[in-house]
Amino acid sequence: MDLIQQAGDLGFIAVGFSRPGMPLFFDRFRAWISEGKQAGMAWMARNLDIREAPSRLLRDCRTIITLAYPYSHRKPCTPEGLSAARYSEPLRVDYHDRLREKARMLAKTLQEHFPGTQTRICVDSAPIMERSFAVQSGIGFIGKNTQFIIPGHGSYLFLAEILTTASLPFAESTLMESRCGSCTRCLDACPAGALEAPYRLNAAKCLSYRTIEQKERVDRETGRQMGGCFFGCDVCQEVCPLNKRDDPAEVILPPINDILTMDEETFQETYGKTAFARAGLGRIQGNILAMKPAAWPTSPQS
Repeated sequence: MDLIQQAGDLGFIAVGFSRPGMPLFFDRFRAWISEGKQAGMAWMARNLDIREAPSRLLRDCRTIITLAYPYSHRKPCTPEGLSAARYSEPLRVDYHDRLREKARMLAKTLQEHFPGTQTRICVDSAPIMERSFAVQSGIGFIGKNTQFIIPGHGSYLFLAEILTTASLPFAESTLMESRCGSCTRCLDACPAGALEAPYRLNAAKCLSYRTIEQKERVDRETGRQMGGCFFGCDVCQEVCPLNKRDDPAEVILPPINDILTMDEETFQETYGKTAFARAGLGRIQGNILAMKPAAWPTSPQS
């Protein structure tokens, strides 16, 4: 069984292995929650007992397989230059569904080679500290912007996990040291000051939270900070020296006026299975309206 080769054939750029147990940084995460830094994302404060012990997600779990999958380095834009976060990939089915299907293929291989083994697939949905186990597996490190970074690729990637009762043999990994050094570009560039210190994110200030997760509509001040990106924010990744920075934008979104006049039926037909569905049409339109038209770019920016 060459699980790593099969994962590579499916498009994963890195595979790591770790044992279940209290994850790295769990105490920091618990302190972060106690300070209320998760803002309105109440679900993050729930199931701390499961986050502390992933074997509670899958009884008798013996191995956690971490999978990293890339998303486009190119920013999706409207003809006028308004943009969405790169991970949204608005012409593709939501990454949760795509990665889950790919991970199922790997889980099937595990079950064929270890008859009777049980598996559970997690794609940014279960209460598991994905980045902690990715670090434990030795495939990358967490940057000062709190993003998971794989040297040679950067942070434009998704993480997924396969929990399995199979005790897979693997060499214990050495934790990768941070490559951030003295660099503070991400902290300096954050439009809303959400990165309050290295490795310290205040979600209430984060534009990704405000434009997607926050219940209230964004205000004019937030619209000013958004800088032309109406869904999410990539600034802390764009300025990171470990990410590619020379890929041109992709004009794959409709004109601004088409978005603002779009009805719910059209939105569902076009974007109902994409990452945009999480925010919904009304929020996306509200985000655009919060930005002053005079500040909109006049052409797509890379």
